[in-house]
Amino acid sequence: MLMLSDELRNENSQIHTCNAAGLALKNALSAHDSTRQDEYSARWMALDVDARQKIKEASLLTLASPQPRAGAVAAQVVSAIAAVELPVGQWPDLVEILLSFINMSDDTNLKIATLQAIGYICETIVLALRSNEILTAVIHGTLKEESLSEVQLAVVHALFDSLEFGEQNYIMQVICEATQNLSVSVQVSTFECLVKIMALYYDKMAFYMEQALFGTQLLLTVMGMKHSDEWVALQAIEFWTTVCEEEIELAHEAQESKHFAKVALLEVIPVLLNLLLGTLGADPFPCSNANKGEWNLAMSTGICLNYMAQAVADAIVPTVIPFIKAHIKAQDWHQHEAAIMMFGSILKGPDPQVLTPLVNQALPLLIGIMNDENLHVKDTTAWTLRQICDLLIIMIKPNVHLHPLISALVNGLLDRLCIMTNLGRDTGRPGSYLIKIYLDEYITSASESPLSPYFEGIVSALLQVTETSILFTFLLVHVTFTIMSYVSHSTTDCIPVVQNTVIAILQRMEQLLNMQNQIVSIDDRNNWNELQSNLCSVVIISHHSVIRRLSGGIQPMADRIMTLVLQLIQGAGKTSTVLEDAFLVVGSLAAALEAGFAPYIQAFLPFLYPALKAHENTQLCMVAVGIIRDIPHALGDQSAQYAGAFMNILLENLQSNILNHNVKISVLSCFGDIVLAIGPAFDPYLNTTMDMLRQAGSVQPNPKGILEAYTGVVTGFKNTEKTPTLLPHVPSILELIHQCLADEERSDSIVKLSFGLIGDLADCFPNGQIKEHLLEEWIAHEFHSKRGMQQETKKMLWWAREMIKCAAGLASCALAGSSSSYPCQQSVGI
Repeated sequence: MLMLSDELRNENSQIHTCNAAGLALKNALSAHDSTRQDEYSARWMALDVDARQKIKEASLLTLASPQPRAGAVAAQVVSAIAAVELPVGQWPDLVEILLSFINMSDDTNLKIATLQAIGYICETIVLALRSNEILTAVIHGTLKEESLSEVQLAVVHALFDSLEFGEQNYIMQVICEATQNLSVSVQVSTFECLVKIMALYYDKMAFYMEQALFGTQLLLTVMGMKHSDEWVALQAIEFWTTVCEEEIELAHEAQESKHFAKVALLEVIPVLLNLLLGTLGADPFPCSNANKGEWNLAMSTGICLNYMAQAVADAIVPTVIPFIKAHIKAQDWHQHEAAIMMFGSILKGPDPQVLTPLVNQALPLLIGIMNDENLHVKDTTAWTLRQICDLLIIMIKPNVHLHPLISALVNGLLDRLCIMTNLGRDTGRPGSYLIKIYLDEYITSASESPLSPYFEGIVSALLQVTETSILFTFLLVHVTFTIMSYVSHSTTDCIPVVQNTVIAILQRMEQLLNMQNQIVSIDDRNNWNELQSNLCSVVIISHHSVIRRLSGGIQPMADRIMTLVLQLIQGAGKTSTVLEDAFLVVGSLAAALEAGFAPYIQAFLPFLYPALKAHENTQLCMVAVGIIRDIPHALGDQSAQYAGAFMNILLENLQSNILNHNVKISVLSCFGDIVLAIGPAFDPYLNTTMDMLRQAGSVQPNPKGILEAYTGVVTGFKNTEKTPTLLPHVPSILELIHQCLADEERSDSIVKLSFGLIGDLADCFPNGQIKEHLLEEWIAHEFHSKRGMQQETKKMLWWAREMIKCAAGLASCALAGSSSSYPCQQSVGI
């Protein structure tokens, strides 16, 4: 460390060498991890006192370096040392030294670096008791009297870092005065401070909002929003967005609000409206900037309006309706677009009944505007229609709005990519949202829907987008998600279109596979992987999956799907997300084909086994374990021939030191799935499995997977010639159940599994073989307790109680031999 401090102090060294030495020294003193920080602190305090003193002196001297970058690094070193020494009573004169550098020196670089050091130090809790003294000394005579804006900016930065500790009245006075500073950088940082203050101290801001922000200085933040410099205006807008966020959260939590937004509504809204008029046309939702995350006044204004509507609710409507009516049909496209964006921004917050007449009046107009020649207007209109579909879908009447709306959306989809962005933004709204809500609100059966006549045209348009020359863009994510949403919500009359969709997706994936050898750059490879993953998502295991939607209708395409997926797996890299999605397609296909999946298993196993052994790749291993569960479900007793290999790998996974804990839980559940499928054929693996489950039960904080495994084993062996082999394991099973039910924080699902497993054991041995276990006092106690149980769990308890009575000879039971997998049916006669 001495060598590093010498290099940091050496003014003859290159600046990058000094910086590297300083950062290395700082990193040797501080760490985010608390355990490692304790080690670093102990190592520092173990150094010789003289050595520590030399390092501290070098760091303080470097604050005055003529190279500002070296001074900034030295500030970090000083704060890192302070964080270690001040809590244990060391370096007592540090505060006085730093204050003297500010108040008694004319060296600008020294002042700036010292202020940076003070800001860093005040970020830590260790100086909470002295931070007020420091801040008062720093601000007094510096912010007002200092002529250099660089030093003033450093003062404001120090304030920002220490807002959680300083004296509130004095800080607010300084901050409010600094909003009028001649330096734009100081003003920007000052408004950043105001934003942070509002987030930290909303409940203490009433006095300052009335006296300073709403008083004689004519709404400082409103003036800030009107500032000619965009960065000042952005921070002033962010202030009111933060106010609204705080008040929205308070409303959700049913806590008292100061209603700052409502009080300022008539002052803030006109400014935001004027900003919309002056900034739209700079693309509020610019496609060119969508991947760059660039922020501009139009976007910030729209967000602020949205939060303002949520914060003040109905009160915003009369303040904006005159603006909307005055400009919605304006010839100037800037005004035209501003009115549309304003309308879309206020739809979340006010009562739908208040908005209903406005939306009914605006919908035909908005649909017609989708034919506007101006791209900006069409883009904002598409976004507003998305807002309506998202928030007020019930207002779209099938017989009135659906045909013109769908026509406008499809035309927009095929028109320009920017329009497609908003038509497919987020979850494919408004298209996918339309179909979901119509199914929820208007459809009483799955046979047909108002969207059925448009289904083929919509999906065809979406598929056409995937064939454009612009293949590798974020747009494809939204398009494929929208296709998946339409297919998963499709009604029976659309099944032929769904089948054609699967074929089209497979063709697209095959085309991409043929392009694989043409990929050169890493970016192109990543884009290729992403696009294949998105196309796979149309046919994966989730409830949106095409395969599950078609069920047996997928059989004619099974050969083609498996051939394509195996090629995809073979060509994918070991860490590619394509592997996970391709495996999910296989699992979904197995679930759909059931015994018909048998011809494909041998070709797939060589890819499955390495994935199961990829312990370092948690997600892939988890997906592979899921397929082990799918295969027994699909093949039934035919899967017995693969059980040996499956069990060996699963047991190896449980013994792995690097495999993720959640994967091991899934592995335990796998045992039960295999037993359920092959029944008594599991006998060769029974003792090993039960020993493993017993060991897991003694250390496992989450017993759900173990209970599921036990349930599968007991159910699989029930009513077979191998049932007696379970007898030696009954005590350990009941011991785990006892532990689970004794846990005060147990979940309802654990309770339900536990009762079901007790009932299964009783049903397995109806002739009194485990009578003494079933009559233990703790079981009787638990079965007389119904506290906090859900209805389904109570039904399970009633069924299990009847099974215990039968097994203990206390009653005859017509339900004996039933499976606890059907608790609702079992409880009918109880």
